[in-house]
Amino acid sequence: MKKVEAALEVISPSYGSSFTIAKYDDNTNSKSHLWHYHPEIELVYVQGGTGKRQIGSHLSYFTDGDLILIGSNLPHCGFTNAQTGNKSETVIQMKPDFVGNDFFSIPEMASVKNLLQQAKAGIAFLGESKARIGAKIEIMDQLDPFNRLMMLWSVLHDMSESNESIILNAVGFSLELQVQDNDRINVVFNYVKDHFQEPIALEEVADLVSMTIPSFCRYFKKITNKTFTTFVNEYRIVHASKLLAEKPMSINEVCFESGFNNFSHFNKSFKAYTGKSASQYRNELKTILK
Repeated sequence: MKKVEAALEVISPSYGSSFTIAKYDDNTNSKSHLWHYHPEIELVYVQGGTGKRQIGSHLSYFTDGDLILIGSNLPHCGFTNAQTGNKSETVIQMKPDFVGNDFFSIPEMASVKNLLQQAKAGIAFLGESKARIGAKIEIMDQLDPFNRLMMLWSVLHDMSESNESIILNAVGFSLELQVQDNDRINVVFNYVKDHFQEPIALEEVADLVSMTIPSFCRYFKKITNKTFTTFVNEYRIVHASKLLAEKPMSINEVCFESGFNNFSHFNKSFKAYTGKSASQYRNELKTILK
């Protein structure tokens, strides 16, 4: 069986800057479909559109754009594709020590230092904070290097002060492991991403990473704080929520299109994960179905 290699992304700073900034129109980010990780902290603003966010072991669905801060070496997939419908996507990447080893230790940077610590589990920003901070990020590529750096500090400060944010992974979650561990868990995540609509046998996945089934189950639970079966079901439910919001399909069709082979199990799992039935979830998102 062919293994899917994890992608370690190598990043170079933008010309004249100590960090990288790239802005993509529509869905032109060619790396958006890849699972990857890198030592750089990543800040992503998606202007408009709807899609899936998959960061570490967290899976969820976003609407009306997204604003995310991702810590060093936290594996994630891209956020835009041909179906997202976003206007643009801005990606900022910076090494944890890009301003020196001690800069974040000064008193004035205490709140930002705490923000970056929390980002190890991934942070999503919502509501007014997403719109206000996103507007600043949108213009950063037009600024000269000095003012771009000043705007970055302003963005990070605003994020650190925001009360409209959610931590995406469980407390204590971190994938800052040995390189082989990052590679191993990325192989698993890639496999689920590509095969979630099919039956996935534990034996098959354990074999991908050269482990016995019991060893793999213990390893996956230790890394992600959830069982492999739970992770796969969550991936399927997030896909189902996206279909419910965007496609005029019957709920029965959504169930099987998302990889569930039992309608009763789908309904039970969907309500347990979202707190709503599939029909209730769709009714609350009617404005998206146009």
